[in-house]
Amino acid sequence: MAPNEDDLALADLADQSGVTVRTIRFYQQEGLLSSPGQRGPGAKYGDADLNRLQLIRRFKREHLPLAEIRRRLEQLDDDGVAAALRARLSSRQSAADYALAILHPMRTIQNYQEKPGKAMAGNTPRATWERIEIAADIELHVRRPLSRYENHRLEQAIDHLTRFLNEEDYKWP
Repeated sequence: MAPNEDDLALADLADQSGVTVRTIRFYQQEGLLSSPGQRGPGAKYGDADLNRLQLIRRFKREHLPLAEIRRRLEQLDDDGVAAALRARLSSRQSAADYALAILHPMRTIQNYQEKPGKAMAGNTPRATWERIEIAADIELHVRRPLSRYENHRLEQAIDHLTRFLNEEDYKWP
C-alpha cells in the first residue's frame, strides 16, 4: 500500500489512540494489530490501525481477555472494525442493556454483523474465569457469571468432588 500523507508515525498513533508505543508493539506481537509494511522510523500507520487500537481499548474496558479480543478481531476486516467502532461510539448503554449483556453472555459481535443498525455495547459478553482448586494437582475452571441455579449446582458438584477425592470412604450420592 502506498504511503498516504495522512498516515501516522508510531508516536503519533500512540498519542491519538491513547496507548503507549510499547503497548502497540505488544499488540503487534500478539496478533491484535498488523505491523506496518516498513520497519523503523519511516513506518507509517493509517486510519485502519487507529480504529483497530480504539476498538481494542473498548474491548479492554469490557474486561475481555486478549485471546477473546483477538478472536473477535480476526472475524473483522478494516471496514468491520470501523463499523464496530462507530456502533460502540454511537450507542448509549442503559443499565438494562448492561444487565442483559451480563445475563446473556452467549451474544457476540456476530450479532452486529447480521444487524448493523443494532448498538453493540448492550450485547457484548462480559465474562471472567475462576480457578477452583479441588485437590492437589486438580483444579476446575469456571466461566463466570453463572445463573443462581448453575451456581448452586456447581457448589454441590465441587462439594461432592472434593470429598470424593480427599476421603477414602466417601460414597457418591
